[in-house]
Amino acid sequence: MTKGSNISRRRKSALQVGKEEYSAKRAELVEIAARLFRERGYQATRLADIAAEAGLDRASVYYYVGSKEELFRTSVEGILHQNLQLATEIDGRSDLSIPEKIREIFAVLMQSYEANFPHMYVYMQEQMHQVAKDDSAWSQEMMRKTRQFEALVIDLLKRGIDQGALRSDIPVRLLSNGLFGMFNWTHRWYVPGRALSHREVADAYVKIFLEGVVVG
Repeated sequence: MTKGSNISRRRKSALQVGKEEYSAKRAELVEIAARLFRERGYQATRLADIAAEAGLDRASVYYYVGSKEELFRTSVEGILHQNLQLATEIDGRSDLSIPEKIREIFAVLMQSYEANFPHMYVYMQEQMHQVAKDDSAWSQEMMRKTRQFEALVIDLLKRGIDQGALRSDIPVRLLSNGLFGMFNWTHRWYVPGRALSHREVADAYVKIFLEGVVVG
C-alpha cells in the first residue's frame, strides 16, 4: 500500500468516526482556507499556504483533507441547500403577500452571505462560473440547487403578475435577472460587520426592485 493511499484510508476512517478533536482541526482548516482564498485568490493559494497558517506541515494536512478543492467544497456545500430550504418555507407561508415573500427570501440570501463570510464570497467571486462548467457530481448538485432557487423565484414573480401585484409589461426572466443581478454583485463591495447589516442591504435592494414593479 502506498503512503498516499494509507493517508487516504486514515482520513476516511477519521471522518466516519467524527472525533471532536479531528472535526475541530478540519473545521479550522476550512476557515483558514476560506480566508486565504479571499485574501490571495483561490488559484494563487496553495495547500502548503493553508498548512503553514494552521501550524502543520503539508503531509499532515492530507490527514484532514484530500485537496484544496475539498476544503473549498466543504465550506459551501451545505449553504445552498439551507438557502433553498428556507426560501421554500417562506414561499409556502399563507400570511405573506408576494412582495413580502420576495423581501424575506432575499433577506435569507443576505443573511446567509453574512453568516458564511468569507466562504460565500469566494464561491461568488471565483468559483460560481467554474461550477457551471464542471461536470463533477458535486458541481452538478450545486447547479441543481441554484436552478431550483431561481425557478422558485421565477414562479413567485409569475404568480405576482397573475395576481396583479406586479406589473406585467416586463418579461419575467428580465425581472428575475435584474433581482438576482443586484444581489450577486454585492460581494464586490459588501463586507459584513461594517456600516450596513445584511437586512439593511436586502431591504434596500428589494425596495428598489419592488417600487419599480408593484402596481399602484
